[in-house]
Amino acid sequence: MIAVALLLAAQFVEVGLEAGLTHKHQNGVSPQKLLMETFGSGVAAADLDGDGRVDLFFVNGADIARGKPSTGHRLYRNLGGLKFAGTTIRGNGGFGSGVAVGDYDRDGRLDLYITGFGANQLLRNLGGMRFEDVTVRAGVAAGGWSSSAGFLDYDRDGHLDLLVARYLDYDPGKDQPCGFRKPGYRMYCDPRMYDGVASLLFRNQGDGTFADVSRKTGVANPAGKSLGVAIGDIDDDGWPDVYVANDGVRNFLYHNRQNGEFLDIAYASGSGMDGQGRPQAGMGTEIADYDGDGRMDIFVTNFSLELNTLYRNLGGLLFEDASERAGLASGYEPLGFGTRLFDFDNDGDLDIHVTNGHVIDNIPLYQPRLTYKQRDLLYENTGGGRFREVPAFHLEHVGRGSAVADFDGDGDLDIVVSNLGLRPFLFRNDTTPRRNWLAVEFSQPGARVTVGSMVRYVTAASSYLSSSPLVAHFGLGEASTADVKIVWADGRRETLTGVKPNQTIRPRATLLPDRPLR
Repeated sequence: MIAVALLLAAQFVEVGLEAGLTHKHQNGVSPQKLLMETFGSGVAAADLDGDGRVDLFFVNGADIARGKPSTGHRLYRNLGGLKFAGTTIRGNGGFGSGVAVGDYDRDGRLDLYITGFGANQLLRNLGGMRFEDVTVRAGVAAGGWSSSAGFLDYDRDGHLDLLVARYLDYDPGKDQPCGFRKPGYRMYCDPRMYDGVASLLFRNQGDGTFADVSRKTGVANPAGKSLGVAIGDIDDDGWPDVYVANDGVRNFLYHNRQNGEFLDIAYASGSGMDGQGRPQAGMGTEIADYDGDGRMDIFVTNFSLELNTLYRNLGGLLFEDASERAGLASGYEPLGFGTRLFDFDNDGDLDIHVTNGHVIDNIPLYQPRLTYKQRDLLYENTGGGRFREVPAFHLEHVGRGSAVADFDGDGDLDIVVSNLGLRPFLFRNDTTPRRNWLAVEFSQPGARVTVGSMVRYVTAASSYLSSSPLVAHFGLGEASTADVKIVWADGRRETLTGVKPNQTIRPRATLLPDRPLR
């Protein structure tokens, strides 16, 4: 492992403009310094037209202070060759924040749920990159200030339900000035000045409508100031669990009790606060097995001067804070948002990417050691539960949402980042040496896929305000074949033996009629 690591050349090249990602995020920065101006908006990476290539959907903000509605969200169709063609998708005029992707009506096309400040939006995919706003009919407008969201089948009835995290009880018309009372020093207020808002869970009734079951299922905790959402199976019982990253208060870990209810076990499990028993300002989050022991761990990005937290799954619904021991100390000063655990070098283990950027644009006036624009972090997994930072990113920017996918079809995973008030970044993975890989694509979340000691839980919900494809990606190193074991969301088991590397496979039970193999 040491010799291989020394030969590795981690390299990500920013090719956003070259690829055609030209729009600028609208955050409405103003002298009033309203909180949503710091929030940013997310990005979804998904094959929205069924042609086998990963498209991009960027949520857009608005100019709240000046009363100017959103100019619309931006949808980019992947043309191949790392080229995208963009079109504007009309929103509801509000400040959009997050996006979730899932086929809620089981018609073989991926739909979009957009969160925001005021009201949310469900866009039903009609095919041909056309979408219909069915929010009112479906009963999922929500309200308040929603952040991340995710589709999951929490009751395993075959229909995708919808979890919506919500942030603060915030009225921009009643905001008070914060910071020192002298020119240039006004700052964005601390979220601790505001009450939280309960998250929502909508149960899919199978007829195109949803029912609000938030209280009944136990996820309606008004103490939460929720930002990131990750969905996974923390105890390998086949039922999806939910982790919620909260801003300045303890995080939530909702364990699925298999009876239509969740129980928040954050306190008892040790995953609600850091190893010192302190709540942190959680932003993005991910559930994945970083140490190859078959158990799903939890990663959370946090505020400046807080470590990003890696909770190692000990089994028995117990976690420990392994952040320092894992070698993540270099994430102390940056302010982390979007994140993904993925195998960037195809060597068989999960690495960590974090996109960073402060929320206070004049932060050097208050803390000279900190900056507003920051560079991304990439941690290479060196085995034994440890990571080392590798210098793969040099651009400083104000990053927010992020997603990971193989946008150019070359077998390694690339990164897309939604920036605050700027154009997005697309980081093409040019890491050498090239290694073998295998991708297993699904049409619905909830499957558990194993290749050797590598385990992936298939979900689109993770990071910050963002969504990645329903693909289990495995780096195979020099292996010439792979045995793939699948446990489906309904408990069925399937094994595929002797699978050749360097291809994307779609198990027959999930094959969609209009999606060709790549």
